[in-house]
Amino acid sequence: MKDLNDKVVVITGAGSGMGREMALLAARRGALLAVSDWNEEALAETVDLLKEAGARELRSDVVDVSDRSAVADLAQAVVEQFGRVNMVVNNAGVTVTGDFEEMTYDDFDWIVGVNFMGVINGTKEFLPHLIASGDGAVVNISSLFGLISMPGQTAYNATKYAVRGFTEALREEMLINGHPVTVTCIHPGGIKTGIARHGRKTASQDAAAIDSFFEKKLARMTAEKAARIILDGALAGKARVLVGIDAHAMHHFAKLLGSRYQDVVARLAPKTMPTRKH
Repeated sequence: MKDLNDKVVVITGAGSGMGREMALLAARRGALLAVSDWNEEALAETVDLLKEAGARELRSDVVDVSDRSAVADLAQAVVEQFGRVNMVVNNAGVTVTGDFEEMTYDDFDWIVGVNFMGVINGTKEFLPHLIASGDGAVVNISSLFGLISMPGQTAYNATKYAVRGFTEALREEMLINGHPVTVTCIHPGGIKTGIARHGRKTASQDAAAIDSFFEKKLARMTAEKAARIILDGALAGKARVLVGIDAHAMHHFAKLLGSRYQDVVARLAPKTMPTRKH
């Protein structure tokens, strides 16, 4: 796939952040779009923006990606409307912040359902259509935290490492089987989105301080710039795309130190990252 002109692009989590910006960029590049989100109001705002951007053809669906039957229905509806699917961006994601000992099984079920099973559902239901298109692309959003681990992020780390492992193995299978589908794993660093603010925190966590720290200190790159890097990387057929200087720096830091990076992080994190309520 060399460009997005006249390509059918499916994007989950398109109600805000990187999902919305990827949809807008794809529309400007001539794509036919199928966007979804669990938040009906946010999705409606994205649809209005896409119409203003001149989207050639558009459908929108309120979908919880953790609901397998809903994703299956989405895939069927998209193919019925457009006749094909060329790219799927499994972007929907959530966070749970806090020490593992405070987390509930419900927290884990929720984040695994969205972050990992959402990717599985989206890939499984759309893959046959991507293969049939003769020019397909799977784009799965992992995270910098799919490359390195951080305290307070056991659940998020678990899902994003899972997305990475799944995506890399899937790419190998596509190559072995000769399918015309590229597979790209995306690892964004701190991006200016609402993911942290809208995520869950355990009881002892200072939610306001965590949100402020993320938005003022960590989220350096705009979602618009991230969207451009992601789509350009996917169109280039890259296996892995790191988004942001922080993603590159922390990835190399972990590679340089090996497993010892965990000890460094454990020493520095309590001094630099706000966590517990005082």
